[in-house]
Amino acid sequence: MIKSWRHKGLKLFYETGSTAGIQPKHAKVLSILLLQLASSIQPEDMNTPGNGFHKLRGDLKDYYAVKVSRNWRLIFQFEGKNAILVDYIDYH
Repeated sequence: MIKSWRHKGLKLFYETGSTAGIQPKHAKVLSILLLQLASSIQPEDMNTPGNGFHKLRGDLKDYYAVKVSRNWRLIFQFEGKNAILVDYIDYH
């Protein structure tokens, strides 16, 4: 389950389908990734082929990331069996 969000546009997209706060070309991939994340109970559940799952370093060392497109990533932490602080960033 997703318990908290850092990106308000991503939360709005997840709850309503509005693409106002995200890049519309990422909507399909984000839909799939967010459904997968919502059903995950540990970070490694996101480690499926094509996701580019990895643990981040530096200032984001407590986060995990999956690839949305090129430089865009969906990043998140886990607290117990829930995803928290879910964000959508261009990190390069």
